[in-house]
Amino acid sequence: MALTGLDIYKLLPKTNCAKCGMPTCLAFAMALAQKKTSLDKCPDVSAQAKEALEGASAPPQRLITIGAGEGKLEVGNETVMFRHDQTFWHPCGVGIEIADTMSDAEMAARIENINKLTFDRVAQIIRVEIIAVVCKSGSPEKFAKAVKTVFDKSQKALVLVSLDPKVMEAGLKVAAARKPLVYAANAANHAEMVKLAKAGACPLAVLGKGLDEVADLTAKVKALGVEDLVIDSGAHDPKGALADATHARRLAIRKTFRPLGYPTITFTDTDDAAWEVAVAASAILKYQGMVILRGSEPWEILPLLTTRQNIYTDPRKPIQVESKIYEIGAVTKNSPVLVTTNFSLTYFTVEPEVESSKVPSYIAVVDTEGMSVLTAFAADKLTSEKVAKMLKTSGIAERVGHKKVVIPGYVSVMSGKLQEDSGWEVLVGPREASAIPSYLKTVWK
Repeated sequence: MALTGLDIYKLLPKTNCAKCGMPTCLAFAMALAQKKTSLDKCPDVSAQAKEALEGASAPPQRLITIGAGEGKLEVGNETVMFRHDQTFWHPCGVGIEIADTMSDAEMAARIENINKLTFDRVAQIIRVEIIAVVCKSGSPEKFAKAVKTVFDKSQKALVLVSLDPKVMEAGLKVAAARKPLVYAANAANHAEMVKLAKAGACPLAVLGKGLDEVADLTAKVKALGVEDLVIDSGAHDPKGALADATHARRLAIRKTFRPLGYPTITFTDTDDAAWEVAVAASAILKYQGMVILRGSEPWEILPLLTTRQNIYTDPRKPIQVESKIYEIGAVTKNSPVLVTTNFSLTYFTVEPEVESSKVPSYIAVVDTEGMSVLTAFAADKLTSEKVAKMLKTSGIAERVGHKKVVIPGYVSVMSGKLQEDSGWEVLVGPREASAIPSYLKTVWK
């Protein structure tokens, strides 16, 4: 049976020194019980306690870091099977293949295209994080040249793909400083691949023919001195990959089966773009740590990144935009001022309607802790006092030549109190955002 936070606390030094990064030993014990931290964060734990806490000291799935600097990617460290149980911590990394058989011009164009696969959606930046350099030539020299090209032209995390230790050695000589994922160690080459990964202090992918072989290989590789592992069961068809990823996740989390307690990686292995999107979406949702695609068109990638953003958003923490004054169009002293909340979906419903009206306007976004208009009003997060404070402290009074503010129609009941608190004339706007263009064109004066 897993130890509770209080069980763990009894074995800790109880000094509350905060060296672990948490304010108290009890807080550290609770985090350890939930697999959110590791025992090595406590420098003062006794050898006896360390032995007793060995099972509770590591998350069921190891956290793996690939890449360095601005391209660093963290995968793994998941603690639940389903998002409603708690949350998912590290989004599935999305990557695109580059073959070392491409011409210089093809490779440069593909890298440039991958670097541009960055999108702004509901105030969050979503992007492709990985480039997988695949050795199809069989030549260490060609592979090293391809790796060097990617290394120089992109800061994204790298996956070096070859089962030949000589080829991998050539690639690592170029890119070891970027801490790429070495893909892959299998039953035939794992001893050589372990040496290469250890020399470069790089994470290592373990490739098996089924989960049984993967579990056997991870134990061998760990015994040889490499612990930062990513696993691949070898099943790249959608059904097999889904089954293996789910089984591995369940064994790691529900049974604390350490040989499979690592993030996974899979390849779509298809040139059918529409089918590839479906396969990759399945991989993102259940339960891959990384998925590598062949296609790189924006129409393929954006839906996948959107899917990932949706599933890895903590439902307990609504997506929010910054609380401030936003200018829509070429605003003037006579532009209207509209109030809304900082819930992203609310703001990004209001903003395009204001823009489509062709009436340059200010949008005053009030901090409601990510709640929509009616929810915030019911929870006392959108009040006349808050709106009045926004009008007084945001500087909007100096940017317009009037003192009129438009509030959402759903909270018209606050208009009298807001006018009293702020000194501004309060106009009641439409209830639905779709009516904003008509309102601004016909009612606003």
